[in-house]
Amino acid sequence: MFGLEKKDARLLLLVAVLVAFAPFLLNPFPEGSAMAQFNAGYPDLMQRFVIFGIFAIGFNILFGLTGYLSFGHAAFLGVGSYAAVWMFKLLSMNVLPAIILAVAMSGLFALLIGYISLRRSGIYFSILTLAFAQMMFALAYSVLTPITGGETGLQLALDDPRILGTSQTAGGNIPVPGLFGLEMRDSAELVLGSWVFTFNVGYYFAAIVMLVSFYLSIRIFRSPFGMMLRAIKSNQQRLNYTGLNPKPYTLAAFVISGMYAGLAGALMASMDPLAGAERMFWTASGEVVLMTILGGVGTLIGPVLGAGAIKYMENIISKINSDILHGWFAFLPDGLEDFVVAIIYPFIGKGWHLTLGLIFMGVVIFLPGGLVEGGQRIAALFGRKKASDDDSGKSAKTEPAE
Repeated sequence: MFGLEKKDARLLLLVAVLVAFAPFLLNPFPEGSAMAQFNAGYPDLMQRFVIFGIFAIGFNILFGLTGYLSFGHAAFLGVGSYAAVWMFKLLSMNVLPAIILAVAMSGLFALLIGYISLRRSGIYFSILTLAFAQMMFALAYSVLTPITGGETGLQLALDDPRILGTSQTAGGNIPVPGLFGLEMRDSAELVLGSWVFTFNVGYYFAAIVMLVSFYLSIRIFRSPFGMMLRAIKSNQQRLNYTGLNPKPYTLAAFVISGMYAGLAGALMASMDPLAGAERMFWTASGEVVLMTILGGVGTLIGPVLGAGAIKYMENIISKINSDILHGWFAFLPDGLEDFVVAIIYPFIGKGWHLTLGLIFMGVVIFLPGGLVEGGQRIAALFGRKKASDDDSGKSAKTEPAE
């Protein structure tokens, strides 16, 4: 299917099914119940799942295949956002031209930064990318304020020229991004008993883009180009001895990865037409590193799982407060209830980073392959159990009774 091997085609189909039915899968608890706090099936969060999944998929092409760890990839995320918003201001509110410009601009910046940074490897390469990203953050935050909006960010305005569109709606409001008449914020709700499922245009558009991005990453992983990147990661010095120059391949991987980041930035601006310098800060670059390692470096679906896990914790676990905890443990005696809440509270709410840190430490120590390795171990465990049951059944049938 689509030129993929059977295993990869099944993986792509699995991701497509999960993405299509996400509004149901992410809303397992009825509205108003005590567990509804853990529902994640609302449009804004689902959009973040797939957009940061694209960001992590692109980063994994560089880090997972070549072994080059970039600490400045958020710079391309910011460039993509700024380019998309400027396209909304000057041309039209159609998201396609904005995405095309964002990907092109991010690729250009990645080419310039990668050409310089890839002259070094290891920690020196990482520090160079971090330095470039911080310089771009400083430029966006203060020096290039007329272009970037400075600390307030770049926003749409009623007086934007917008050549192929209107500056304001009939009601005097700023138009919103859309795709050939469909607005990204349009939603439809399905009510089934106590469950409410929301189907959002912006989410499904971003999801389709993520599926295409995921498919392209599979083709890159399985291509001769991907094999060359693996050779670079395995032993670049030995590759040099063969007479092959790895620099064009690493630069190509860097540019492709930067274009993925720009695509994610454009989608963020398409869902919420605002671009700020904070998207280029070093913490955003560190976040995508965590996503990739948590999910599984060098795996296909790992970065998507890592992005989903971190964004879930950031948006769901961080909202649990002491009042919610007291409601959960109200059945306990007063003293015991307060004790349990006091033990759990530092790990949720504003302390969700502590929980993430502990999970990350556990993954690095016990599951170097990330969540993907954890799933493989569980599958292998059940596979061995099933095989042993089959063997025992066969023995019972073939061996005579004493």
